[in-house]
Amino acid sequence: MANFKELLPKINSFVFDVDGVLTDGSIFVTEKGEQLRTMNIRDGLAITMALKKGYNIAIISGGHSNSVLHRFNYLGINDIFIGVKDKVAVLHQYFKDKKIKPENVLYMGDDIPDYYAMKECGVATCPKNAALEIKEIAHYISDKDGGKGCVRDIIEQVMRCNGDWFTPLESIY
Repeated sequence: MANFKELLPKINSFVFDVDGVLTDGSIFVTEKGEQLRTMNIRDGLAITMALKKGYNIAIISGGHSNSVLHRFNYLGINDIFIGVKDKVAVLHQYFKDKKIKPENVLYMGDDIPDYYAMKECGVATCPKNAALEIKEIAHYISDKDGGKGCVRDIIEQVMRCNGDWFTPLESIY
């Protein structure tokens, strides 16, 4: 394929891993054992804008955190799958439930647990600091690290390609 952007006009759905994609992969553990993560505010704005324009957004993560769940609920994401052991099975059920074709889905993952799920989607993407095996199957590698704007990068590219990105005459909220 000459250019991954040729695939972007077909995208109507995004699937994101959490740790290493929406976060930088660092976990801060409190004395009470709670695991805290940081997320990029611009990634959150891009997610909100995509949802407003009618794109599907799903989170599929092997981890589980109430604070992460709260953040995604705040952003308006309804399709949140956490504590997942088999990402491919969840992904296939998501396709079926939403009546989505795999070629219309962009998946962004960063590490080995995302490998097979990424291969099931029309466009596979990853952050700059993803594992080598993930980079090898990615159609696009962001110039941003996980948790540092890679989600905004790919959402903005898709939305610009489809004429859905922000214009000064519209409200973003």
